[in-house]
Amino acid sequence: VNTKAPTVTSMKLTDGVSIENFNNSNICLPVHSNFKVIFDDRMEPSFITTTTSPVTSGSNCAGSIQVSSDNFSTCVEMSSEPSASTTSNTNDTYTLNPDADLAYGTTYKIKVTTAAKDVLGNSLSSQYDHAYDVTTSYYPSSSPSSGFFVAVGAEGKAVRSINDGASWDNETCQLFTDLYGVASGNNKVVAVGQGGKIIRSTNNASSFSTVSPYYAYDSWGVTFGNNTFVGVSNSGRTGRSTNDGSSFSAVNSGLGYNLRGVAFGNNTFVAVAYDSSGRIVRSINGSNGVSWSSRYTDSPRTYLYGITYGDSKFVAVGASGRTQRSSNDGYNWNYSNSGAGTTLNGVTFGNNTFVAVGMSGKIMTSSNGNSWTSRSTPISSELKGVAFGNNTFVAVGVGGKILRSTNDGVNWSDVTSPITTDLNGVTFSD
Repeated sequence: VNTKAPTVTSMKLTDGVSIENFNNSNICLPVHSNFKVIFDDRMEPSFITTTTSPVTSGSNCAGSIQVSSDNFSTCVEMSSEPSASTTSNTNDTYTLNPDADLAYGTTYKIKVTTAAKDVLGNSLSSQYDHAYDVTTSYYPSSSPSSGFFVAVGAEGKAVRSINDGASWDNETCQLFTDLYGVASGNNKVVAVGQGGKIIRSTNNASSFSTVSPYYAYDSWGVTFGNNTFVGVSNSGRTGRSTNDGSSFSAVNSGLGYNLRGVAFGNNTFVAVAYDSSGRIVRSINGSNGVSWSSRYTDSPRTYLYGITYGDSKFVAVGASGRTQRSSNDGYNWNYSNSGAGTTLNGVTFGNNTFVAVGMSGKIMTSSNGNSWTSRSTPISSELKGVAFGNNTFVAVGVGGKILRSTNDGVNWSDVTSPITTDLNGVTFSD
């Protein structure tokens, strides 16, 4: 007879789309998440219980698996007893589904008591307390009065500033997977990322909801124009939404290369590709991303990562500090070397100034998208995105770094960031 005591091998979280181990305290937990407990043995379901709704005396703790925000004085009520799935002959996973969304900005503990037994009646030898607590997504308590910046990044995290980048709210999250690009339009915020994930906010980036992806692989950028959100992805795939980001339809640009950035201007969408031959695609004459045509940039060509529109020009940036400029809606391009000497990841336009950011904290400015000036920055880590609003430029990057400039990109200050995970993109919504 097997008398070996079963053990809990791990605990995981699921946001409804992805499953994540939480073996550190840095995870942001979406409030709609479920909990998974994995055992090393086949467990007896009648002994795998939890606090269910409704309970007879408030939210008192009951069951062999418990989740609590007050050190188990009370427990989270679940919609039903844990549901089991067997992944092998010797491994059981039990899922706990909270009866309602978890509380915002709250830290939860999870434990499994010795009341849990395997199919042979063996109990856990000792209570299992998960080594790491987990904190749910934060919900801002104040609202913007004159526009806001929002930045997105690793592990689905987003941060917001309602005072022109001077200070930032605590993180919020809807997914566990990385977000790469973000855009705003019609008082909505849309972000795209790993595995084609899309999230959307209708309340000034206070919270987000999940949108069905238009493509199952990574989406790198998104922009807004002509009442249309357009996203760009791997393998030349694009997506478009004409209902403020509520849903997206898939479009194949026909290019076949990974599209890394997209911008809108003069009734035209232009997307740049991760391709050494300098390929771009453009959607013109108000087709709003329904159809695309391919063009080449000027020689010498290189990989392109970011693009913006300003002063009647599209300006793209990429590897080795090379830039491209088009004054006829992306049909013809003129090459210039910014002098950055390293990859430029993102570019934006404001106050008659183009600002590009990249590796090693590099920041370049230009009045015409052709000749560039290097600016001093207080950091040396990689910057991934930049945006403009309310006479302020904001750049974000690796390790949650945030910089801001209030004099057209000439001088930059290092702003205290609420997170230490990477920020990949930033936008301004007015």
